[in-house]
Amino acid sequence: MEIRILGTGCPKCHKLEEETRLAAEELQLDCNIEKVTELKDIMAFGVMITPALVVDGKVKVAGKVPAREDIKQMLT
Repeated sequence: MEIRILGTGCPKCHKLEEETRLAAEELQLDCNIEKVTELKDIMAFGVMITPALVVDGKVKVAGKVPAREDIKQMLT
């Protein structure tokens, strides 16, 4: 599973990364989590507002930090 956190480094971006890592850990997922910070790379996903969570190439959420339980559902 490929997970990408899209964001330029704002507090919400850091929070989404933290919560996603914890959710993946709790689910014991075999995954690769990558932080994407370059605007051109973020826009390539069609995302205009960050933070965003991308799972296996599909944008699951953009513009907010969902609860960890919601992130777990997005990852399963």
